[in-house]
Amino acid sequence: MISRSRRRASAGRALIGNGNNRGFTLLELLVALVLLVLLSGALYGTYFSVMRGSEAARERTEPLRDARVAIDLLRRELAAAFYTTTNKRLHFIVEDRDIFGKPASILDFTAFTVPKSGSVPSSDVMAVRYRPVEKEGQKMILSRQTQDFYLDSKPLAYPLTEQIEGFLVECYDGNQWVKSWDTTLNTGLPKAVRVTLLVQGSDKPVGFTAIVVPRLAGS
Repeated sequence: MISRSRRRASAGRALIGNGNNRGFTLLELLVALVLLVLLSGALYGTYFSVMRGSEAARERTEPLRDARVAIDLLRRELAAAFYTTTNKRLHFIVEDRDIFGKPASILDFTAFTVPKSGSVPSSDVMAVRYRPVEKEGQKMILSRQTQDFYLDSKPLAYPLTEQIEGFLVECYDGNQWVKSWDTTLNTGLPKAVRVTLLVQGSDKPVGFTAIVVPRLAGS
C-alpha cells in the first residue's frame, strides 16, 4: 500500500516537472528586452530618416513650385497690361535695381482684370506692382501688390514666393532688350516683356522665363 502511494507521488512530481509548464528565466527575459529595444530603435531611426528626407525634398521643390505659379500669374497679367495716352494715370514702369548684386527689377503697371463677384464693388482695371524684398539678410522674396485703379481701396501686398535668387524684367522696344521702361517717356507699352525669375535649385539657381506680348495698348 505504501509502495503504491510512493509511485503515485513520484508520477505527480514528474508531471509537475514537465518542460511544457516551465516559465521564462531572467536571462531569457533580458535577451527579449534587448532585442525589443534594438528593433524599436531601428524602426524609429528609419521613420525619422524618411521624415527628414521628405522634409528636405519639400524644401527643395516648394520654391520651384512657387516660381511656376508666379511666372504663370505674371504671364496672364502682363498680357492684359493696359495703357493709353488719354489717361495719365495708366502706366507701365520697369525699374532696373539690384539687391546684393542680384537682379531685383521693380515692375509696376495697370492691367485689365475680371471684376470681383459679391457685394464688394470693384472695377475692371487694377494697378499691379511686383517688387523683390530683402528678407533675413541675404535672402529675397517676391512681393505682389494690387490696388483697384478706380476705387479708393487700400493696396493689398503679400509675398508671392518664399525665396528667390533674382527677378529681372526686360522690355523689347523693337530693336533691343532694355532693363528700364516708363510710359511717360516711352509713350507706349513695350513690344514684348521678358521676365526671368531665379530660384535656388539643388546645385545652382534655376531660371524660369516668360516672354509676353501686351495686347491692350491704346492710342
